[in-house]
This record gives sequence, C-alpha cells and structure tokens, in this order.
Amino acid sequence: MPDGIGTDHQRIDGRAKVTGGARYASDVMLGNVAHAWLVTSAIARGHITGMDEAAARAVPGVLEVFSHRNMHGAVAETEFFAKGGYVGSTIRPLESDRIWHDGQIVAMVVADTLEAAREAAFRLQVEYREEQPAAGFDAAGVEVKAASEGGFEDPEVGDADRAYGNAEVKIEAEYSTPTQHHNPIELFTTTAHWVGGKLELHEGSQFVHGLKNGVAAQLGIDPADVHVVSPFVGGAFGSRGSLTQRTALVAEAARRLGRPVKLVPTRDQGFTIATYRAETRQKVKLAAGRDGKLQALVHEGWEVTSRPDPYKVGGTATTARIYACPNVRTKVNLVHADRNTPGFMRSPPELPYMFALESAMDELAVALNMDPVELRRVNDTQREPIKGLPYSSRNLVGCLDAGAKAFGWERRNPAPRSMRQGEWLVGWGMATSIYPTHIGAATARVTLLPSGHARVQTAAHDVGTGAYTAIGLAAAEGLGVSLDKVAVELGDSDLPPAPVAGGSNTTASVCNVVMKACDEIRARRAQGQQGAIEVYAENVPEGLPPEAIGKLYQGRNALGGGLEGGKQAMAAFGAIFVEVRVHERTREVRVPRAVGAFAAGRIVSPRQAHSQLTGGMIWGIGAALHETTEIDHRTARYMNDNLSEYLVPVNADIQQLDVIMLDERDSQANPLGIKGIGELGNVGTNAAVANAVFHATGTRPRHLPVRIEQLLG
Repeated sequence: MPDGIGTDHQRIDGRAKVTGGARYASDVMLGNVAHAWLVTSAIARGHITGMDEAAARAVPGVLEVFSHRNMHGAVAETEFFAKGGYVGSTIRPLESDRIWHDGQIVAMVVADTLEAAREAAFRLQVEYREEQPAAGFDAAGVEVKAASEGGFEDPEVGDADRAYGNAEVKIEAEYSTPTQHHNPIELFTTTAHWVGGKLELHEGSQFVHGLKNGVAAQLGIDPADVHVVSPFVGGAFGSRGSLTQRTALVAEAARRLGRPVKLVPTRDQGFTIATYRAETRQKVKLAAGRDGKLQALVHEGWEVTSRPDPYKVGGTATTARIYACPNVRTKVNLVHADRNTPGFMRSPPELPYMFALESAMDELAVALNMDPVELRRVNDTQREPIKGLPYSSRNLVGCLDAGAKAFGWERRNPAPRSMRQGEWLVGWGMATSIYPTHIGAATARVTLLPSGHARVQTAAHDVGTGAYTAIGLAAAEGLGVSLDKVAVELGDSDLPPAPVAGGSNTTASVCNVVMKACDEIRARRAQGQQGAIEVYAENVPEGLPPEAIGKLYQGRNALGGGLEGGKQAMAAFGAIFVEVRVHERTREVRVPRAVGAFAAGRIVSPRQAHSQLTGGMIWGIGAALHETTEIDHRTARYMNDNLSEYLVPVNADIQQLDVIMLDERDSQANPLGIKGIGELGNVGTNAAVANAVFHATGTRPRHLPVRIEQLLG
C-alpha cells in the first residue's frame, strides 16, 4: 500500500525526540545571553507598598531589576483572547503596584548568569498592603455574573421546567470539578533577541502568528519585525494557546539591555503566570418517561474566573445538544474571584460539563432500572435538539455496541455492590464521549522537486500529537510519493499561517489545505510543467467569511464547524467503558481496565491516533481519581504547585486499556472527512470511572477527584 492517509507509520520526528535532536525553547543557545528570574507575589490581593532593591543589585552580575517602577507603560493593553484578541489574561504585571492574584509577577531580575539572577531575586525585598482575598465559591466578595451578559448564548428549547414537573421519573443532583493545571513538562520558557530592530522569539507556542502579532501590539512595533520560532512543543494542553504577559516583559528587557534575555520560570511559577482549568459547580435535572426517553434537561453551571476577565468554560453548548430532548434549559454563571485567569485546557468545556451530564444519566438509569447503555441508545438522535441541525455524521450507537462487546458488558450485574473479587468490590461504568469537529482557515506552501522529494511549509504546530507525520502523510498521498521523501516544516511565523493548535482542528485544517496545494501541483504536472513546482494554497472552510485568511495573517483565529452554527452539527463520538476495584475496607480505588470505542471520521495516522485516544483516556482517569489543584481558601493561594504533590496517573495506575477506532467517512465535515481526536478520549472517561465507583460501592461520587474519604462516609 502506498504511503498516504490511513497508512501506519512511526513518527517522522520520533528519532529526534528520543535522541535529544529535537530542540525546544529552553534548548536555544545564543551568544552573550542574559538570564531572567521572576519574583512573584506572596499575597493574592492588595498593593505593593515598598521594594528594597539594594541587596538584589549588589549581587555580582546583576544587570537590572524590572518592576512597576521602571516598566509602567512599557507593555500596551491588548484584547482578551476569548474576545478575539491575543492575551490569555488582561492583567498586566509590572504595570502598577496592584496585586490581582497569588503568584503575580512583581519583578524580573536579569543577570549575566542564571545563578546570579536567582540569588538576586531571592534577595529582593517586597512589602505589601494585603487585603482579604476571595478565593472562589462561597467566599465573601466574589462577584457572580451570568455569562450571557458577555454574549454567551445559553442553549434553550421548549419548556424544561414544566416538562420536569410533569415527568414520571426525574433526578436532580449537584456536581463539581476542581481547579487543574496543565503542568506541561516543558517549562514556560521565553528567549528574546533583537537584531537590527527586529525581534526574534523562541517560545513554545500553539499559535506562532498569534504570538507574533500579539507581542507586536504590546510593544508598539510592526508585526513584520517579529519572528517567532517554535518547531517543537514539550506539552501544552491549551496553556500555550494564548499569549501570556511574560513574553513582552522578556522582549522589553532584551531591548533595553541590548542583548538576548532568556527566561526559564520555575514549575510553581507556571501555576500562576499561565492559565489553568477553571473550577466548576453544576446542577443537573433530568426527566424521562418510563421508556427512558428524555423529556427535560436542565443544566446550570458556575465557573471561577479572575476579577477582570470573563473567561467562560460554557460546556452547556455541548451537553444541551448531545441527546434527543424536546425541552432544554441551561445557564452558565461566572464567579469573579481573586485568582489568575483560567483558560483552555484539553477539552475545555466538555471534560467538566460532560462529567456532570454523564453522571446524571447514570443516576437516571438507576432510577429507571434501565441499563445505562440502553438509556443512551434510546436517546440517540441524528439532529441536535436546540436548532434541529442534522449531524454531518453520528455513530454513537456503533460506539456503544463495539465498546460494550469488547468490554463484556453483558456480564454486568446491575445491582450496586453485587460484583467482587476477594476483598475488592468490582464496579463497571460507562459514559458517552463527544468532541465538536472544528476546521479553520489555513494556508500552506508545498514544493515538489524534480527528484521526487517534496517540502511542506506551514506555521502549524506539533504539540506532541504527531502533526509532522499526519501532515506528511497527506502530502505523500496528494503527490504520490513515499513519506520518507516528504519534509515538513512547522512552528515558524515566517511560514504561511495555520490556526491555533486547539479545538482538535490541526489535522483537518492543515491536511485539507495541503491536499489543495497537492491537487494544483498534479494539475500543473498534467499540463506539462517541468522542474520544481511550488504552490501556495489557502483554504476557507464553508461557513467562514472570505476575510478569514487576512485575519489569520493578523494572528486572529477563525474556526468553523462544531455543534452550534452553520447548516449542520459536526462532532466525533465515543463510548467509554471502565472497570474499577474498590477495596472493601480501605476504599482504595484501582482501574484495572478500560475500553474506548470511537467514531472520529477518517483516521489520518493510525498509530498517532491510537496514542492520542489512549492518552486522552489516561487523562480522564487522572481527572477522575488524581488531579486537583489545592487552594488555601483563607489566602487564595495554590498549595500543591509542584509535581510531587500535584497528582497525575503513573504507570502503576494504568493497566489494560483498549482503543477501538470505527471506520467512519464524513465528507460533509470537510473534503477529507477528518475529525479531531486529540481531545475526544478524555471526555466522559471521568464520568465512566465515577459511575463504576457507584456500581462497586453504592456510594455516588459527585465531586472530583473521587477520594477515599468520600467513600468511607
């Protein structure tokens, strides 16, 4: 079989990554580089009243101490990313003496060596006037606003409250999900270097054109004078999708000092200088007839955000549309507290909100005395219920069938506490997975040489998902060459722009525009053109305006598709089945096996797709049992801001995990029929684990992560 979409290959960048040949932002070596170290606030709300720099400046090798005293006005205000701008937080550190949140940057020390910068930073004496902070839910002083005040549309249809009141069977429950932090292994490094009035930035990024234009706007320079380099990203999960305020500070320091400046923040600083997953509380009400068909769905959520920024998770946009239900009412509320601004984190809306809905569906199945798989089957729909849009394709039933068969679901005794192995209570749970299918405006340059070798150039990003390989396979198919003859260049703002590596859109967006360029090359060859052929191509998906390409060059993202707009709803689906074992006396929870079955369009690179879905399910298990950022509610400060106390699954936590990828072709989603999968595998997995814990113990976990103390009561 010739190389192309669907053929199995190891990553073309794999050898470089495992041998150290891949260079990340922290690996960049420049001559005469100065080193920066951040000083962050020890309080969460108040003002800086004094700063004694004498001891810091006395450290040999210190070049400058940057603070609000000498940086006020240096960085211009720019629009919030979620409003179509660049920055993930509008809080500008070093702009004034005001403290908005714990761990806010209050100074940056730059020295000849990293050791000198660190020593001086610890010697810097900062005094504060502290005010009582509001850490989040239930705290005095928080401000609650409806997300609809900022333009969010709460999905609604029919009369859900009336239908709920009249229903035969109904359940009502409250759920919560915690604050979680990305913790990518690569730290949030920035290296800035000015050459002849032009700025070069080396920084891990999910959107180099957004970073380029955003920093230019902050520093008041022409975007053409900014060059961003990010060929490899050592983990992102959303944390590098928007511009953080640190970048402009490093760039301005390099400009003033006339030499390159490199910042490698610490692990704990990454908890507060970048974004994180917002904490949520949710209330779900479901009503159904005795046949299990939903009659009403009410879903209301509350989400923590910062004081100035209206970041919203907004997961009801998905939960309102996944099942057939004639009466739906939803509402999202923002709780403004003294915290740093949250942001996108793998499956940002779906992971927390689908946990609540899929847990509630399991509770409804118990109330109906109905198998939870059958409950989802009878509520399957080929049209989303809010606007009645048809799904471009939807094979949830196929996922339910394949997953149940592989898992052996028919052997499940539905009664809680009915299955055991020795001292371990055994529980089987399941949940639906969904992720909206997005595709963005994109550009690419493809060159075919007389030797048969090809080069693909686009400013897309490989955030660890295997994008180099997927894009290379598309070009190999489009040009009829083997993959080893295709060179793929990514992650450089000098290349034609591609969308942000978020919303699981990269493979669909970039492969379609690359194939468009390949089609043109083949057409020119057919017309007799000889020699090297270079084609630049643009692709604007249906539903996006023609000016989407121009906005892309300006670093403004444009994604189409999804569940909410256009002529059809587009999404990938899955079904997750999980077995847990809970020790009868200690209530320790283990996950010995899990099965995920997914219908996610045309699979471009099977090996990488399997890896992404497996990793997503592991992430979901971690979200259910391990992962939470602990907060001191008295001081609004993070407590476990390190990798020794911030728990994630390790090898011993993951045993048998199987992934099934169903064949699905969806030419309506995009010409190549590609659906995103990077975020699909973790959606619903946390609910499947929690549902299995209920089946094992008879105790319903409604608050994540599931902890021993919840099961002992």
